[in-house]
Amino acid sequence: MRFLKVCLAITVTMTVLAPAAVARADDTYPFRDPALPLDARIDDLVGRLTLDEKISLLHQYQPAIPRLGVGPFRTGTEALHGVAWLGEATVFPQAIGLATTWNPDLMKQVGTAVGREARGFHAKDPANNGLNLWAPVVNLLRDPRWGRNEEGYSEDPYLTGALSTAYGKGLQGDHPVYLQSAPTLKHYLANNNEIMRDTASSMLPPRLLHDYELPAYRTAIEADAATGVMTSYNLINGRPATVEPSLDAEVRTWTDKDLMVVSDAYAPGNLVGSQRYYATQAEANAAAMKAGIDSFTQDGSDPNSTITAIRTAVDKGLLTEADIDEALRHIFSIRFRLGEFDPPGSNPYAAITPDVINSPAHQRLARQAADEQVVLLKNAGNTLPLSPSKTRKVAVVGPLENTLYTDWYSGSLPYAVTPRQGIQERLGAGATVVGSEGVDRIALRDVATGRYVTATGTTDADHVGLGSTTAGDAAQFDVFDWGQSLLSLRNVATNKVLGYNWGPFVTRDAQPNSWYVQQQFKLEEQSDGTFVIRYAGYETREPWFPPVRYLTVDAAGKLALGAETAATAARFAKETVRSGVQEAVAAAKGADVAVVVVGSMPAINGRETNDRVSTALAEGQAALVKAVRQANPNTVMVLENSYPTTINWEQANVPAILWTSHAGQETGHAIADVLFGDHNPSGRLTQTWYRSDAELPSILDYDIAKTGMTYLYHRGTPLYPFGHGLSYTTFGYSALRVDASSVSVDVTNTGTRAGNETVQLYTHQRKSRTTQPVKQLRGFAKVSLAPGQKKTVRIPLKRSDLAFWDVTRSRPVVESGTYDILVGASATDIRRTTTLRVNGETIPPRDLRTATSAWTFDDYAGTTLVDTTKSAGTAVAATASGQWIKFADANLGRGVTKITARVSTPGTAPAGIQVRLGSPSGRLLGTLAVPATGDRYAWTAATGNLRRAAGRHDVYLVFTGAAQVDSFRIW
Repeated sequence: MRFLKVCLAITVTMTVLAPAAVARADDTYPFRDPALPLDARIDDLVGRLTLDEKISLLHQYQPAIPRLGVGPFRTGTEALHGVAWLGEATVFPQAIGLATTWNPDLMKQVGTAVGREARGFHAKDPANNGLNLWAPVVNLLRDPRWGRNEEGYSEDPYLTGALSTAYGKGLQGDHPVYLQSAPTLKHYLANNNEIMRDTASSMLPPRLLHDYELPAYRTAIEADAATGVMTSYNLINGRPATVEPSLDAEVRTWTDKDLMVVSDAYAPGNLVGSQRYYATQAEANAAAMKAGIDSFTQDGSDPNSTITAIRTAVDKGLLTEADIDEALRHIFSIRFRLGEFDPPGSNPYAAITPDVINSPAHQRLARQAADEQVVLLKNAGNTLPLSPSKTRKVAVVGPLENTLYTDWYSGSLPYAVTPRQGIQERLGAGATVVGSEGVDRIALRDVATGRYVTATGTTDADHVGLGSTTAGDAAQFDVFDWGQSLLSLRNVATNKVLGYNWGPFVTRDAQPNSWYVQQQFKLEEQSDGTFVIRYAGYETREPWFPPVRYLTVDAAGKLALGAETAATAARFAKETVRSGVQEAVAAAKGADVAVVVVGSMPAINGRETNDRVSTALAEGQAALVKAVRQANPNTVMVLENSYPTTINWEQANVPAILWTSHAGQETGHAIADVLFGDHNPSGRLTQTWYRSDAELPSILDYDIAKTGMTYLYHRGTPLYPFGHGLSYTTFGYSALRVDASSVSVDVTNTGTRAGNETVQLYTHQRKSRTTQPVKQLRGFAKVSLAPGQKKTVRIPLKRSDLAFWDVTRSRPVVESGTYDILVGASATDIRRTTTLRVNGETIPPRDLRTATSAWTFDDYAGTTLVDTTKSAGTAVAATASGQWIKFADANLGRGVTKITARVSTPGTAPAGIQVRLGSPSGRLLGTLAVPATGDRYAWTAATGNLRRAAGRHDVYLVFTGAAQVDSFRIW
């Protein structure tokens, strides 16, 4: 029931009553003196608190301390692409859409607007509308099936860092002392799967950790563009992220400012619950605080379990008051910087009023952002832009043609401009714009009674059941196909979708929504031609949900969830009242252009807790595109979703294709702006679009170098490459000029329209001791050019930018060698190249005669990474014989004859580790016997004899059973 608890916690969060204003007890306290240093003010305040008061402040809902005049404080206002869950607010494009602008200046403007609106909401209700914002999400988008792809920016750490820094700077504001709001980076660390998201371990070898994952967080924190991080649900190398030691050991070293670290919702409880990492919550909370957690997000607004656990930890000596004081210093550093304890008038952000929410300026900014995020994927024969004067009849068809959808972390739309509305507005009253959702309208007749499934209203009391023997509007449903047979059914009479609602079936909701999205169904055809209805709400995937999945009809004639199998489900005849494809084709045939708007429903096509099983376009939508294209050669496809999609047929056959995220209130204007050339498209993809799901490995495999994922390591031909995006004009590039600090190129607009080019700088290291990326983004610049105009673009590039993590010495290194410098319009559209000779280092051979951490291997097969202890360290674990780790180019000197290792086994069976040269089946030097320790944390030293070997070799440790090795040396 954990996810239900999260949902309920959200409700509590939004409805808790604001406490009465807290009067200031004494304005002469030193902590209220802005003239004092910040550290002194924090120390003064912390020193005045009792231990019980201190402990109470470690929960997400920090209570008031009336005797000191300290008011309540709450962490966690969602602000991913606008302020969410607090009511109507400016809804900007989804985060993935903001990222496709490749425009840090625009990102900062959007962040500034969101920060101001957060202040506006705070002015309405200071106790409940907090200024600690949980945004941006900087998890790298290494797999397009991740359910939360919409929340991130890019598969590339450099681009992610640049954009998150800009957004964070905007959220914070530019004041030298005060914060407009306090952004928190989500979710640390390596959090890219929703399946088993709280029990799966993300395996991060050292290079993947230091060269790929950490930079996404480090960039914004080093730039002081974030005030903290939120830990993720998953485990990292066997250890829950909630107790990840790098929070203090790494993250806090990246800045000289205090950071406030918060847990994800209910994650502290997972340490004892689903993860079973600690026996008691007191141990778990103590370990989390020791690792760096300052604020516990647990049990919604109820702090009791957190307070009890921490109090018990103190009483048992697991925590000291000094540990608690340290966490409070981090928390109060943010509260002070937000201006909470300063006199009225000193903090300029405190003057912001609710008038800023959805202000005209923010509406204009939302339209600009929506414009800039549109990506022109294909434009054969200059199909686009359309001529407004010649395009007088337009067919706008498809399931998203007249609808805007919002995602889980979206604000409430203050208004909505749909694609059809945007096109009609652009063309004016003299043009004809016809629409069709292109979905089938059906009626479902119960075979047993001859009566139709019928809606009776729009409230929870209006249960859907069997009505009359004729199919009026109340017995008709429009069928929206979202792929993999998942459907939503909208009733014609009520204009609401069918939903489960924990018991009665109702037509209450305008769109699929809520935590479990209970408006999902499958119509399964049976051998006799009848259909059964399978309920597919997300809660059916939970282990606690009963096996009943199919709909029946109860004694009162109402639909009920009453059958475990199709055999005992109610049978229905499906009658097609209207063919959606035929209606769309009829509209398209007579039009100057047919615009097909297809895509995703954000609550259904993957979101938090639910990954996608495929990146294919929904089958029904693909059929619609094909039919409309056949009916009207002048067809434009608009793909509106938030993840890469395998649209191979469409790329080959549809003349023009646009991609847009669910871009908020201004989506329709943005689509029209691009279609008719009022905005020259400049969006660029921030992920690789693969041609087939077959190219994708397990979503749980994080090692992109071994799986060949992302543009960094993918060696196939993508459908659309990282950085791809077309324009209505063309650009020419001059020869490159490289100096000690930058790469310069002249870019000329060689077309007839003004436009923006995103100049992308990549490098490739030709020769290296280790596997290097195919190419790697090192910088970019977005340049605006009038027709014929030329500008010099200078992109910084320093020698240190070429560093990577050397596993042999556990530090960054720049290798000597030749580097290709590549500049172009995408990762595959390289316009100019040159080479750069770098005088760096030559990595020396490994010396395995000294103590070597096992996890610093060069390669592996089958093994995984686990925690050495619950508080620190990473070790290598094998689960079966034949698994191995490799240490390349090891210098064994004049000869070695022994191996000593720190080892353990998870059970009672002994194991062995073979030492081989050259390959996993190469020359056997000997086998180290690993005794049965009975516990993988029960480490012991083992020594074995080896046949003498000398010189330089690739050394393999090959396991002969389940065992762990933390460190070793060969001597």
